[in-house]
Amino acid sequence: MNNSFWKAGHTPTLFSAFLYFDLSFMVWYLLGPLAVQIATDLDLSAQQRGIMVATPILAGALLRLLMGFLADRLSPKTAGIIGQIVVICTLLLAWQVGVNSYQHTLMLGLGLGFAGASFAVALPLASQWYPPEHQGKAMGIAGAGNSGTVLAAIFAPGLAYLFGWQNVFGLALIPLGVTLILFIMLAKNSPQRPTPKSLGDYAKALQDVDSWWFMFFYSVTFGGFIGLASALPGYFSDQYALNPVTAGYYTAACVMAGSLMRPLGGALADRIGGIRSLLFMYGIAAICIAVVGFNLPNSYAALAFFVTAMLGLGAGNGAVFQLVPQRFFREIGVMTGLIGMAGGVGGFILAAGLGAIKQHTGDYQLGLWLFASLGILALLGLYNVKRRWRTTWGASGATAARI
Repeated sequence: MNNSFWKAGHTPTLFSAFLYFDLSFMVWYLLGPLAVQIATDLDLSAQQRGIMVATPILAGALLRLLMGFLADRLSPKTAGIIGQIVVICTLLLAWQVGVNSYQHTLMLGLGLGFAGASFAVALPLASQWYPPEHQGKAMGIAGAGNSGTVLAAIFAPGLAYLFGWQNVFGLALIPLGVTLILFIMLAKNSPQRPTPKSLGDYAKALQDVDSWWFMFFYSVTFGGFIGLASALPGYFSDQYALNPVTAGYYTAACVMAGSLMRPLGGALADRIGGIRSLLFMYGIAAICIAVVGFNLPNSYAALAFFVTAMLGLGAGNGAVFQLVPQRFFREIGVMTGLIGMAGGVGGFILAAGLGAIKQHTGDYQLGLWLFASLGILALLGLYNVKRRWRTTWGASGATAARI
């Protein structure tokens, strides 16, 4: 990464956006690594467990619209502070009052949705500081906050084993509080922020067919990433009888692969073009998920294919958001909210769907094959629109970035 990138924007804000996103994602995903222990203590079925881990995803998806609107109307920094305070209060309540029923887990998931909505704050906060030719790298670095899922997957099951899963909610308050202080001190809003959008602008954006394409593409890449990340602890426990801590380590390897590839995927998209990069990543992910659907007898083989699939999905996330600012620079707050919402909805459907299919069929095969089919459908859809994109808004001279 050359010096021009570091001189082009505001590095403290980029760091703050990453850290805020990272810790927010850690707690947004917290119910996933704890799912096996919570389900055991509360006697939840596979379907209930699936809905439990999917609820924060859906709540975060819908709240991204609200947070995107607040980021536009107030500022990304102000919206981020509000969201972080809500998440801290939610965890404090869960820690002190307790989570003692299936209904309580759903209520907790709704509150944690504000952490997932951080996506609609962190990305515009970082993006608005950088010119088109550096959007892939900036959005990739800020979006690498997905790595917070790795922290949760590695540490949450072990901490739950040592201190009880209820106390994990209290322990999470420590890094969240530190992050909030650093965010307040270091983050700055760009002086070149777009004009605030009204609610009507969201409806207007949906009239553009490209917005629907981007929403679908991201529902597969990010929806696949967060949906699998939430479902995999239960998958490895059910399929290979792994204990919660070991299942957490397996899941951590998968989500680490996806998280690390997001900034690299953005940089790769800057170099070879977002469309070409995304086509390749859809192919990789679809093939690997389809193979795992054959119920591989060895957990290490399943892990290897899931890691490879997550590499593709993570790079795909970076590629999608290398393209979005080129097409919707002035509507970046609105579009980040809409596209982020679609990604969360995709994750909810995948996580809840895998749990429901496991409950009613006895295994995950059909769910995995359906998701692989969506990957192929996304690949075909992108191939279909690439010529129009490259001859209109992506044409030479229309943007400094490669699409």
